[in-house]
Amino acid sequence: MNRIDRVTAILIQLQSKKVVKAQEIADRFNISLRTVYRDINTLEEAGIPIIGEAGVGYSIMEGYRLPPVMFTKEEATAFLTAEKFIEQFTDASTSAQYQSAMYKIKAVLRGTEKDTLENMNDRIQVVKPYIPFNKGSVDNVLQILIHAISDKHVLKLKYQAWDTKQPTERHIEPIGVFFASDSWHAIAFCRLRNDYRDFRVDRIKGISTTVEQFTTEHPSLKEYLEKVYKDRELTTAVIRIHKDVAKYLGRQKHSHGFVLEVDAGDYMEMTFLSQSIEGLARWYLMFADYSEILQPQSLKDTVNGLIKKYFSNLEK
Repeated sequence: MNRIDRVTAILIQLQSKKVVKAQEIADRFNISLRTVYRDINTLEEAGIPIIGEAGVGYSIMEGYRLPPVMFTKEEATAFLTAEKFIEQFTDASTSAQYQSAMYKIKAVLRGTEKDTLENMNDRIQVVKPYIPFNKGSVDNVLQILIHAISDKHVLKLKYQAWDTKQPTERHIEPIGVFFASDSWHAIAFCRLRNDYRDFRVDRIKGISTTVEQFTTEHPSLKEYLEKVYKDRELTTAVIRIHKDVAKYLGRQKHSHGFVLEVDAGDYMEMTFLSQSIEGLARWYLMFADYSEILQPQSLKDTVNGLIKKYFSNLEK
């Protein structure tokens, strides 16, 4: 990236949040702090009203705005790609909001970029996941959750837990949402259980925003997830799998804590950090005839135990 493009990008970054630290700019563009200071000085000499405070960061004087930003062709197609994902992996309300934003983005594109998006629209597709977002439960559940997190509103839920026959009524204080293992999840403090809980969004059968605002200072979603995963005991497992089978494992391996693979001739040696040895053992049996457990012994013992049960059931 040449200096003119970088200085322009820095100006846009400064408008993206109230305060931007010099180190953030340096990390983004892989430049030194000295270069950041020089680029900021260039913007100030060009008449941009930048406020800088030592140890805090830079901000632009309230009220200053750039004219509509021009997007490159690559940026425009990135937006289009994101739209395809949002259509498949979010609720109808979130998808509609993004489509509305796309109209605004397209409005400031040059003619050639608009033509590119028109031509590429049918050439970029995201095939529905095996378990698509359940649009039949609550149509705008993600938007309700996001607004409640932002405004600190207590939510009233009808929640169908996996081990219950009837939904239970919950009042929750939401702190964040995330997508993992083909499902959206909401982390919230549940007043019924008096503890933090992970709510699968597709199991929410009813949701409404109450007028009550909570004042409790909850951890951020990042802090909560880091603590949860830190507190969980993980077991390292190494499995040697023939390449004829390994190539078909795809996303499955990530659900079982896959972290690393090493080429070993006709085999791949895969390392897992597993939260459940039994879960890993049951998955391993799908391709056991093409693989070998290198460690730990507890995984071998669990697999042997399952095989004995299978044979015992077959003899009945």
